[in-house]
Amino acid sequence: MIKSLIARQLVYPFHEYLLKRPTFGYLAELEKSQWLSQEGIGKLQEEKLTHLLQKAERHCPWHRKRINEAEVDLSSPLSLHDLRRIPTMGKQDAVKHGDQMVWQGVPGGIYKYNTGGSSGEPLIFYYGRRRQASDAAGRMRARRWWGVEPGDPEVYLWGAPVELNNTDRIKTLRDRLLNQMVLNAFDMSLEQMDSYAKAIQFQQPHCIYGYASSLALLAAHMLDRQIKLNLADLKVVCTTGEPLFEHQRQLITEAFGVAVANEFGSRDLGFTAHENSRGQLLLMSESIVLEVLDEQGHPVKPGETGEAVITALESFAQPFIRYRTGDVVRLSDESCEEGRGLHVLGEVMGRTTDFIVGVDGTIMHALAVIYILRAIDGVAEFKIIQHTVKDIEVRVVPNARWRDEGRLEIETGLKKRLGQEVRVDLNLVEQIPVEASGKHRYVVSEVKLTDSLKKASQQSIS
Repeated sequence: MIKSLIARQLVYPFHEYLLKRPTFGYLAELEKSQWLSQEGIGKLQEEKLTHLLQKAERHCPWHRKRINEAEVDLSSPLSLHDLRRIPTMGKQDAVKHGDQMVWQGVPGGIYKYNTGGSSGEPLIFYYGRRRQASDAAGRMRARRWWGVEPGDPEVYLWGAPVELNNTDRIKTLRDRLLNQMVLNAFDMSLEQMDSYAKAIQFQQPHCIYGYASSLALLAAHMLDRQIKLNLADLKVVCTTGEPLFEHQRQLITEAFGVAVANEFGSRDLGFTAHENSRGQLLLMSESIVLEVLDEQGHPVKPGETGEAVITALESFAQPFIRYRTGDVVRLSDESCEEGRGLHVLGEVMGRTTDFIVGVDGTIMHALAVIYILRAIDGVAEFKIIQHTVKDIEVRVVPNARWRDEGRLEIETGLKKRLGQEVRVDLNLVEQIPVEASGKHRYVVSEVKLTDSLKKASQQSIS
């Protein structure tokens, strides 16, 4: 209790102050705005949209051209109808015109980042402190829906580097001060998962957070080993990073004894939606405008599925305006059952990844190898196929920045992650076709998991 209080009232605010992030101020705004009516939320979105487009027109040449060609009048408050006059944009636009989309002088400075590459094509982009604050505050608010306060003990099942450098050690110290424990989702051997269960028991978290598939894998392992934890203060397990399938939700709930709250978002756009205690996915309506469009670019009816096209209202450093995400979603016409004015997202159908198995039997999230490919300059798209524990096939669509040295960098990175005995067969190709289902799968493992763990990674139960 004392440690939580110190983290909440002293360490966490001081941490955000040092980073010049207005997180707690934004959190206070969100706590009030969530209780507005949907009409009030809509008016707030219009005000923020007008402000965003004014800044984009003034400071971002590529957006200025789009706005002017659409003849959008920025002298008065904008509506969603006005926004739809601007053409949509995609990841290729952000890759090609990124330098012309960045506001170099954004208050608080700009910071370089890249996407996870789970779509097969990493994107380098820039964000500012306001965008960071909106993400952090949105997550804090969603935790409060479940009775978890900032500074309460948490466990993160998340990606971690193979070796810690000085920066990573500083982050580890920061995590401890913030009452957070990070477990490596890239190292999920049977022995390691035993140790993770003990670590969670020691931490006594109020919240557990991580990749949906990794948490399901850990849950399946605990149930198989009949590991039962005594977590009296655990309120919720939060999943992220990929779709959460119903059988995975059941596994996690059975293993940890609490409800599961899923969230939806991306690195480039930030958090899109969080699940409340009634099982509804509530949009971060104060931070984004979501359009659900059909193949012709027209809005679908409530209850129908379409592509999520998002305008990020707090992304001033590099605005994403009418950004096609590639995710298929369904917008609901329901209202929040707890009385909030936030919009309800009915369903998210996104991309999933397989598990990868190391030579020593370690089971790891596919992002462990995705991170390696995304860091190689010159890789436009990729697909990784694990035929056996020791045989990895990598298909790369190169762009103009590709260098022959990239082959060695990819091979070295994969061997370091999976084991030196791994054979890497890298082929440069012109394109990577979709699966027969019409979906993209950028990491495929043909290595069979044990029966007790296999169910954690399956997309459905027969």
